Formats: sequence, C-alpha cells, structure tokens
Amino acid sequence: MANPDPAFWRGRRVLVTGHTGFKGSWLCRALAVLGAEVTGLALDPPPGPSAFAAIRAGEVLAGDLRVDIRDAAALAAALRRARPEVVLHLAAQAFVGRGYREPAATFAVNLGGTVNLLEAMRGLPGLRAALVVTSDKVYRNDGAGRPFTEADALGGHDPYSASKAAAEIAAASYRASFPAELPPIANARAGNVIGGGDFGEQRLIPDLVRAQMAGEVLVLRRPDATRPFQHVVDVLRGYLMLSERLATAPAEAPAALNFGPRDGEIRVRDLLAQWAAATGEAASWRLEAGPVMDEARRLALDSTLAGGALGWHPVLDTPRAIAATAAWYAAWRRGEDMARATDAALAEALGPRAMAA
Repeated sequence: MANPDPAFWRGRRVLVTGHTGFKGSWLCRALAVLGAEVTGLALDPPPGPSAFAAIRAGEVLAGDLRVDIRDAAALAAALRRARPEVVLHLAAQAFVGRGYREPAATFAVNLGGTVNLLEAMRGLPGLRAALVVTSDKVYRNDGAGRPFTEADALGGHDPYSASKAAAEIAAASYRASFPAELPPIANARAGNVIGGGDFGEQRLIPDLVRAQMAGEVLVLRRPDATRPFQHVVDVLRGYLMLSERLATAPAEAPAALNFGPRDGEIRVRDLLAQWAAATGEAASWRLEAGPVMDEARRLALDSTLAGGALGWHPVLDTPRAIAATAAWYAAWRRGEDMARATDAALAEALGPRAMAA
C-alpha cells in the first residue's frame, strides 16, 4: 500500500488553509504525525462542537493564523509570514444548502478566495507545491449515474458546485498563465468524506449524531440518493501523496485527481443500516416534509488515475469507514481523549514509517 513519505514531510513547512474545519483539523494532525511544521490559516470554527476542538488540532500547530481568505492583503501578508514550502488549500464555504441561501458569499469565498491565494503565491520564495481541494460536485452532472473521470467536463448547477468548478478553472488558468511565478498546482476531488468530528450543517452523519443525542428521529431529504462515502484518512492520504508528487516530480503529477471509495457509492439508507449494524443502535429516520433543495440523485467517482499515477488506494472499505466513524463518535460521547484516538487512526493508516516519524 503506497503512502506519503515521512522523509519528505519531516520538518517541511506546510500551510493548511481551512485548518479549523473537519478535514483541515484531521490534516493538521496527519501532518504532525509525519513530522511536518504546520501553520493553519482560517476563520474561527463555528460555535458548538468542532473537530478542531475535539481533536485539539491547535496543539500541533507552529502557527495559527485567523485570516479571511476574501481579504487579499491580509492573506498575502500571512503567506509571507508563514513561508510555506507546500500549501494545501481547503478553506471554503463547504455546504450546498448554504450556497443556495448565500450564493454571492459562496462564490466570494470559493472562487474569490482561491484567486486571492493564487495571487498571494505568485513569486513566493521557497514554495514547491500547492494543492487546491475541491469536490466531486465540480463535474457537469447529466444524471446518467456513471462514475466521473478527470476527463469529464466541469459544471455544477447549484452555487456551491459551480463555485468549486470555477475555482478549478481559476487554478488551471493561473497554472497556465504564470508558470514561472507559481509552484506546480493540482486539484483534488473527493466524494462524501466521513469520519469523527464532522459537525457540519445538513450532512448525513452529523445530523444523525445530533438526532441520536437528542433522542429524535433523523430527517432525510433523499434516502435513495447514492454518494461515494469514504473515510477522511484515505482522502488525506491522497491529498498528501499528490502534493508530494507535485513537489518532487511535477512532470509526473496529474493536474487533477479523483479520490473515491474502494467499493463505490452506496445509498443513504444503506449507510444508515450499516451504522446501525456497527453500533447496535437503530438509525431511525423519516422523510423531510415539503420540497427539498435540488441535489444530484447519484454521484460516483472513478479513481483509476489516482491508483495508476500515485499508487493510491483506500485502506478502508465503506463498511469499515462507517464503523470507524461510528466508533469515533461513540468514544467522543463517552468523553475519551479524541486527539489520542485520532493520532492512532492516522498513524495506522499512514503506515509503519509514519509511526516511526
């Protein structure tokens, strides 16, 4: 099983934007396991429980910069201060529903913020690679249901999806227009990422956990919608491996890669059934009353290129990913040390060389 190389990451100055979010918090701890010197750049986490607090991501940071990526001057100053060798750009307005409610703000963050970052990186000394993280929703979805490949057209009819596709187009434009001023840049597209510490709005597992803690019935929009659910540790492995390839062999690094689950997409109702089997606690649900927001009924990713280009393959199949996620939330509800548990999960997924880093 191919994995990130601790020898590359040890002592490496890495900037993670969006480090106070779910994936960003896990990424900071993953980089720390690999021995990197991590600076985070983001807004404060929202009120209430957060991955950032639960896994104590702040304790592994060399720098914790609270900067709005819409503020171009502040962002540029922060990058000069951090002096990163690798940038992993995760900061985003990441919710489909909020995109419908706040479309202009969604484009301002996802497109405008990415352009600000690209500008800030131009001519930055010592910068060797930059990864722009987007989504499986960047593809133009015709409803056919076949898995998307990196050669498929970008699109996205809702504001969130369209803004992430636009961010990819902006990154491609900067990559082509300013090759002498920018490091190698690639886009990473993942599906529905699950794992402990996600407390986001209108997301299936966070909504389920909240409902079970409150003794309520989960409300579903589309129980038969299919999604490529996958565990956060596998997605982060892909991000790190692609970033590493950009820095060490840019000519061999694809400009965009899909990172999807090993065993394909499953229905929402099937994830809930597997959750119940893993926990022994029924995942009761009912349909949302009235009209629901427009979403694709099926999303699927073809990750063949990531396997061929990087040797990346998921460690966890979907049932194990669901069980690991359920176990994390159960331990969190019991008040256990989730930073320690998260580091153990990351060290196991990143391989024996990471454990020795």
